[in-house]
Amino acid sequence: MSRPSNLSPVHYTIRGVPPEVDRALRLKAAQRKQSLNRVVLDELTRALIGRPIKADFSDLVGKWTPDPAFDEIVASQRQIDPEKWQDDSWK
Repeated sequence: MSRPSNLSPVHYTIRGVPPEVDRALRLKAAQRKQSLNRVVLDELTRALIGRPIKADFSDLVGKWTPDPAFDEIVASQRQIDPEKWQDDSWK
């Protein structure tokens, strides 16, 4: 029985975690400076499907295509109009 992958994540409550597993997970969470939940999810995912599920945009790194027209538009939006930044409220 499988669920479509586009559904919301499922929530679990896990009881009976052995103390040595608890210590190992908490130590790993502290070392990585991540939440215990994040570490448990990463470890379960790695153990069951052999790889972590990407939760970032690393697959997009290096794929930016230079676009001079876009650069011009952005540059024009970065212009500062000094008159609009004058503080006349004290007058």
